Amino acid sequence: MDGQLDQRRYLIPFRSSLLPQIFTGTLVIGAGVAGLRAAIAAGEQGDAIVLAKGTLDTSNTAWAQGGIAVTLDPTDTPDAHIADTLSAGAGLCDEPVVRSVVQGGPEAIAQLIAWGMRLDQSGDKPALGREGGHSAPRIVHSDGDATGAELQRVLIERARRAGNIRLFDRCFALDLITVSGEPGSPVLGAITHHPRYGLQVIWAGATILATGGAGVLYRETSNPTIATGDGLAMAYRAGATLSDMAFVQFHPTTLYLAGASRALITEAIRGAGAHLLDAGERRFMPEVHPLAELAPRDVVSRAIVRQIANQGGAHVWLDCRHVADFESRFPGIASLLRRFDLNAGKDLIPVHPAAHYMGGGVRAGVDGETDVPGLYAVGEAASTGLHGANRLASNSLLEGLVLGERVGNVAGRAARAGNGTARHGPVGVVSDIRPSDRGELDLADVRSSLRSAMWRNVGIERTASRLEGVADMIDFWARYTLDKIFDDPAGWETQNMLLAASLVVRSAAWRTESRGCHTRSDFPDVNPALRVHDLWRRGDETPRTAPVQEVKA
Repeated sequence: MDGQLDQRRYLIPFRSSLLPQIFTGTLVIGAGVAGLRAAIAAGEQGDAIVLAKGTLDTSNTAWAQGGIAVTLDPTDTPDAHIADTLSAGAGLCDEPVVRSVVQGGPEAIAQLIAWGMRLDQSGDKPALGREGGHSAPRIVHSDGDATGAELQRVLIERARRAGNIRLFDRCFALDLITVSGEPGSPVLGAITHHPRYGLQVIWAGATILATGGAGVLYRETSNPTIATGDGLAMAYRAGATLSDMAFVQFHPTTLYLAGASRALITEAIRGAGAHLLDAGERRFMPEVHPLAELAPRDVVSRAIVRQIANQGGAHVWLDCRHVADFESRFPGIASLLRRFDLNAGKDLIPVHPAAHYMGGGVRAGVDGETDVPGLYAVGEAASTGLHGANRLASNSLLEGLVLGERVGNVAGRAARAGNGTARHGPVGVVSDIRPSDRGELDLADVRSSLRSAMWRNVGIERTASRLEGVADMIDFWARYTLDKIFDDPAGWETQNMLLAASLVVRSAAWRTESRGCHTRSDFPDVNPALRVHDLWRRGDETPRTAPVQEVKA
């Protein structure tokens, strides 16, 4: 890396004193499960503002077809759920965090039910499904494959009823505001852009990043178009440490049709008995892993791409023809398939892996605290050690609920008490960026080329030569893109994507091993010496490391 990616502190020039000013106790950037749950908790301590980059119902949460992993059955135990999470995480889970999240699950579900969330029932109890990596049925769903949409509905309604929570939709957060440009300088809020109101500064006693992931870094992704890694990039520019960025999880099964977006085909379908078939319509997963189609996602994704490479073609088949009551159990998927003249009871479904979940993120503790005063992180934007090297299916909505409440309480209390970053009132912050005289690249082409390069070179299997090549590409694009001043979200997103992608590449190049969802074909084995979290902060050429947390005896 030539340093261009680490030089820019703010995306645009501004003087805070000349912009409209808004004040709040807690600012939550992101309106998925983690952000909304954090805002509801913070709202019990004081006032809060939630920023949604798009509409309130456009988030990874709202798109989530899978459910919420929770131990509700007497034959299941939290210890079994913890063990499954640790196994999927391939040695990089911080066990105290795992225990805290898993043990908080039943109470979080009870709270949702009390707030009116509809869960699929089996008799008078929530129906429990099974997904990849789980040793027992413990996944609760709503309407079969629409859990995220129902969860989003409940949390939005609860936030709106709170009275002291303001919900701003279509509000793009450009950067976190700090007193100085040095790492560790306290965060005092954010500079934002709204298509109607323009640029604004929101001053806050505490700021929570809940901006989700970065699936749009890849050409093939299950994520909505807003998932461009903005929170990761703005935290990095503000001096926060990011961790474990190599671990991008690829979902094994998205609908693969020419010209169609990569719509997710929920893992719950494989939990209900669907099989994966190769080009010759032969089942192949039993030869790969004892759990067959329900193996951890990294195992299934690698098996699929290797089948495609060995046999040619562009996809494998998902066989749901023997799954009973498919239409009633998975109405959303059935409706999607009908739009392409596919019937799961009669037709094989073409599927292919796609980027799905960012395992790394802003380094944060179980209370959401980062190494920047006044800044908290939660959900997919955070790296707490819960998921380790590979997220266990349906643990993400659980994380958003349990840690969202916890982080919201902590941040709300800090904002009320004025700990570290009390409301200073307007602070004279100046971003003095001079126009660049370098040539200009086509923005749409940079974005498209970046996504293709990330998919080809930093996808399911990686090598040193490919990582070095894509690093050079990103440096070139950055040289002619990060020095520009844009006035719309498309430009800011592209700049954020270049920065976030560079961190994924740096982490993947440094981690000379295969672990979890990070596979190096030139280093196919786990390296015990790399059982550490790699930590990256602005200006670092090589990472610092942190040990994995164990439970004390």
